[in-house]
Amino acid sequence: MTILSQEEIKKHLELLDEWRLDGDAIKREWIFNDFSEAMDFINMIAVMAEKHNHHPEIFNVYNQVSLRFNSHDAGGITERDINIAKEINKL
Repeated sequence: MTILSQEEIKKHLELLDEWRLDGDAIKREWIFNDFSEAMDFINMIAVMAEKHNHHPEIFNVYNQVSLRFNSHDAGGITERDINIAKEINKL
């Protein structure tokens, strides 16, 4: 698995609505109507992450959720992170 260059990451992020660079990861945040909606979303992400065997850092405070992806085993952002972000954006 190859780490993407900063230029490659920038190009991908231009096409990934609301995702941004956050250190050595990509991150996106959501605000839901309430805690239940936020938890439903987190549970959908959990199923997807298991399917891809690629697990994000998940942060939740009441109705707010943020996801942060990087490929720890590669030491940075890879196509794997971009691909799961694209899939999440389809939800």
